[in-house]
Amino acid sequence: MRIAAKYSHLNGWEYMLVHHMGLWDEIQDVIARVDAEACKTKISKEKTMRGKLLYSPEDMNGEFKLNFETLGWKQRRNTFWVTDDEKVMRAVYSMPTEEQKNAIRASGHEPIMSYNQTDFVKNRIAVEVQFGKYAFVAHDLFVKRLSFFVADIIDVGIEILPMKDLEREMSSGVPYYERDLVNVIRQGRDVPTVPLILLGVVP
Repeated sequence: MRIAAKYSHLNGWEYMLVHHMGLWDEIQDVIARVDAEACKTKISKEKTMRGKLLYSPEDMNGEFKLNFETLGWKQRRNTFWVTDDEKVMRAVYSMPTEEQKNAIRASGHEPIMSYNQTDFVKNRIAVEVQFGKYAFVAHDLFVKRLSFFVADIIDVGIEILPMKDLEREMSSGVPYYERDLVNVIRQGRDVPTVPLILLGVVP
């Protein structure tokens, strides 16, 4: 596969060029190693495309996973505690995980463990490969990335998405770069408050 489009939010790409050029090269290499045509294995059962051979999100995700993990990129989880009281949540959010739990309990509320998880993290750079449902992208960008950034786990978040040309040859409901680009732009220059790179890929 290859990168067909790129968008840098809050200088995410510029940060990579200055501080992590080696990791940027690794990401490009991983994308180039994914053989999209070998992943064209899904026979559609949808009425509008019945019998058509489509690109398989599962197969492509598997290729990305193998290639990233070979280079030492690992899945990462950010665990935190929540409760139903807004004031308590505001008070504890920036605390270390165990302190959050104890502070919530001390306030007389029930601590509930929660977490966010991202596909691949290496040297404070997070990469999410999103060929699933389009609603997941907003959660990636506006929830997971921000959670990891505020917790001081990452400096930049990268989202790899199919371009519309690729999405047309996949099952319905898959995200595509052009739509999520406008979803970020319409929020304004400073939202979300985490440096991001959106990458649109094609075979």
